[in-house]
Amino acid sequence: MNETYILGICTQALYLILLVSAPMLISALVVGLIISIIQATTQIQEQTLSFVPKIVVTFIAAMLAGPWIGSTIGRFAVELFKAIPRLTSNGGP
Repeated sequence: MNETYILGICTQALYLILLVSAPMLISALVVGLIISIIQATTQIQEQTLSFVPKIVVTFIAAMLAGPWIGSTIGRFAVELFKAIPRLTSNGGP
């Protein structure tokens, strides 16, 4: 099997990681921005104030996106298992 095929699989895996982590990252980013705006307007400069809402929202986003994440990673794993014969078809051990 050539290196281009392996590189394509690695590229798909990295894209998949980015795709399935996006719901949690975007939700934490939005909550962090809202908390930062509130802190700037009220002049409360407590550093630990944003951690709890970010953790809660990230957990909720992971729960809501969990079935989609599982099915997406499952489909990718099935495609990888189907590709194993093509990867090892170089003629022998």
